[in-house]
Amino acid sequence: MKKKLIRNTTAGFEKEFGSMPKHIFLSPGRINIIGEHVDYNHGFVLPAAINKYICFAVSESDSDDCTLVALDLNEKFRFSLQNPVVPAAAMWPNYILGVLHQLLEMQFPVRGFNIAFSSTIPMGAGLSSSAAVECGFGFAMDSIFSLGLSKERIALIGQKAEHTFAGVHCGIMDQFASVFGKKRKVIKLDCDSLEYEYHNADFKNYALLLLDSKVKHTHLTSGYNDRRRETEQGLALVKKQFPEVRTFRDCTETQLLELRSELGEINFRRCHFVVTEIRRVLEAVDALEQADFARLGRLMSETHHGLSKEYEVSCPEIDFLVESVSSEQTVLGARMMGGGFGGCAICLVQKGSEEGIIERTTKAYQEQFGIALQAYKIKISKGTSVYKK
Repeated sequence: MKKKLIRNTTAGFEKEFGSMPKHIFLSPGRINIIGEHVDYNHGFVLPAAINKYICFAVSESDSDDCTLVALDLNEKFRFSLQNPVVPAAAMWPNYILGVLHQLLEMQFPVRGFNIAFSSTIPMGAGLSSSAAVECGFGFAMDSIFSLGLSKERIALIGQKAEHTFAGVHCGIMDQFASVFGKKRKVIKLDCDSLEYEYHNADFKNYALLLLDSKVKHTHLTSGYNDRRRETEQGLALVKKQFPEVRTFRDCTETQLLELRSELGEINFRRCHFVVTEIRRVLEAVDALEQADFARLGRLMSETHHGLSKEYEVSCPEIDFLVESVSSEQTVLGARMMGGGFGGCAICLVQKGSEEGIIERTTKAYQEQFGIALQAYKIKISKGTSVYKK
């Protein structure tokens, strides 16, 4: 799959520009094993890069002219570095232009270039194809023009590009995982300090399976904003009653239970999910280090229950998928992954059982919702890198 992607991207570049590309880069999508909706609540997340990539074929253009070719969309975007870099009417160039704008503002010696890119990261499935574009492009510019950027700087530039040119106020996890990913390793990332550490993710007799619901409900933006407000209100009340609490990391379930009536049922449920999810991330790290996959699966399933019943960001389709696979003997755990209201379920399953699970779940899902399920067998891979033949 990876080699085919590289061949197709290289051929697309050659067809467009009449020569072979000088450089090839691969930038991966990402999953999050556990730790949902805690990035903006002072928690930890446990992401990893996966073997779904955006491939960039790149050469300098020997002028101030730049051409971007999105091979999968069959679309091009041309501009000159002599003109100000501003957002485009089409959305897809903005992930690249937002990065370029920052590099030029910081007066890095970027010159004209030609790029063709293609992807095996499914769009809209919550696997962060946008972060892969931003970080892959930033990495390419750093490599070609010797800019001296650190991995952390590339991730932060990618995040800011999403904020400014794409208009999405994302956290740092997606870009960080895309750049810092390592084979068979997850990253425990402190979303406040950006301190991170790697932990083992060799699943041995088990595998990760993604089930893409193919739906994305319109509640995502409004629901996200509501949850942020509810948890902020809840934390403010907790801090008022317990001055030693600075963030949800310092908060306990006992404290929340004492304040349940003052918090109100909705804010209590939101805060309870955050406090227990922060704890689950730390427990999941321990489970991975101990190769205790049954425990990891239970934690994933607990997270889904919390996302669905306490944080209320799931949807009927995802709940159905999680419930369906959880009845399978070879499934250790499953949960909704990402912002919510659609997207993917991530499942920890016994190796060799994937095809049967996919077949049965696809049939049941089609009968229930009339939607064709898409499934992805994935492996944890290294982060954004130069491809060397």
